[in-house]
Amino acid sequence: MPRRQSFDTSVPTVLVRLDRNPFHHGTLGAARSLGRAGIPVHAVIESGTSPVARSRYLRSARASPGPVSTAELVTLLHRYADEIGSTDDGPSDTPSAPLLVLPLDDVSALGLARRRAELSPRFLLPEQTEEQLLRVADKAALAETCASLGLPHPRTELPTGTDEAAAMAWSIGLPVVAKWSRPWLLPAGGGLRSTSIVRSLAEVRELYARTPEAGSRLLLQELLPSGRDLDWFFHGYVDADGGCTTGATGRKERSWPDGAGLTAVGRWTANPAVDRTARDLFRALGYRGVCDLDFRLNPATGAYHLLDFNPRPGAQFRLFADPDGLDVVRALHLDLTGCRVPPHAPVHGRRFVVENYAALSYLTAPRRDPADGPGSGHGTGEAEEPLPTEYAWCAADDPAPAPMGLAWCGHLLRRAVASARRYLTSRRARPAPSARAPRARSSSRQLTPR
Repeated sequence: MPRRQSFDTSVPTVLVRLDRNPFHHGTLGAARSLGRAGIPVHAVIESGTSPVARSRYLRSARASPGPVSTAELVTLLHRYADEIGSTDDGPSDTPSAPLLVLPLDDVSALGLARRRAELSPRFLLPEQTEEQLLRVADKAALAETCASLGLPHPRTELPTGTDEAAAMAWSIGLPVVAKWSRPWLLPAGGGLRSTSIVRSLAEVRELYARTPEAGSRLLLQELLPSGRDLDWFFHGYVDADGGCTTGATGRKERSWPDGAGLTAVGRWTANPAVDRTARDLFRALGYRGVCDLDFRLNPATGAYHLLDFNPRPGAQFRLFADPDGLDVVRALHLDLTGCRVPPHAPVHGRRFVVENYAALSYLTAPRRDPADGPGSGHGTGEAEEPLPTEYAWCAADDPAPAPMGLAWCGHLLRRAVASARRYLTSRRARPAPSARAPRARSSSRQLTPR
């Protein structure tokens, strides 16, 4: 591989993910990306038996203790750093030797930003504050941010009661998107999803009634139509000087759940409008670090609406690995260790496939084929070389994590049984629907216009 990147391999990386998702392929992608560059990689994840822990590029994995306070997270990282110093380099007389910490979920990113001063200088992190991250990670705050900056964003309402929630949903027009403003606070195993589509006023009322359990506010949002070539994303790394030389746009070809979920198949495709919007937003916010933004095109207006802003690597970030392997995670390591970040070389048409979610997508929507478009590699009338495809789990140089099929089937079975139980319980408890629609109140809490 051409040596465009020169890493300081004396600085190990600790991946941190506090959520309990054993099938988070972004964690595996980060371990492989940095490990292939010769950087020692360690991780705090949900379990030492996770498929990610089998990767040859992960030197050690410590099971996260579940929900922890930020003070406990700091203590855990310092203790782990002591162990890493001993295992990587023998007995360490330099406890202040730097390690880079890479959060891979929102709760980790927010906790690390809150305690950045206590972690420095032993741990390297982007210059972020918790307040800056909450401005985009909190779904209600993101709607306010978009409104203040004039960025297209779906109409969003914040109800303060059950009746008002029903009235606002009726005003927006069913079905509506329901989101919890701080999804990282959702209790594990409670059956609450960070985002769902509700199709009746009874569902709206039932969901709002679970606000105390969810731990954050419920948002009701206009459902923009889904379809081919409408869902896009931007992944980037903004360096200490505010530059974003490593950043690119991709098109979501398949998702799970279909039309509203995570990327199952994505393609690196140029989209100047999305690219420009993302970079303008970084400058307006003074944002630093890795980010993952989701957009949806509104065919009626031609505007790309910002749906989500995740202040950490998106799970499909490896889509944007250039011919020399540079991606947002490598750019972060280069920048924070004082190394030069080379220019990002686009590979339009490159695909990223998440095998388990892609299989579900093809089973439920077999006829949904991507349309030809810029960078699709089709429709030019000329013979072209096949463009590269990267798989989330299968890799010739790291085969051990791939046989996760049995664990995945068990996970699906448990989810199906739990969903069936919740459905039967809700059917028994659901009151008879009212024949009269609720009276729509004044939309004084509306955050963004249609």
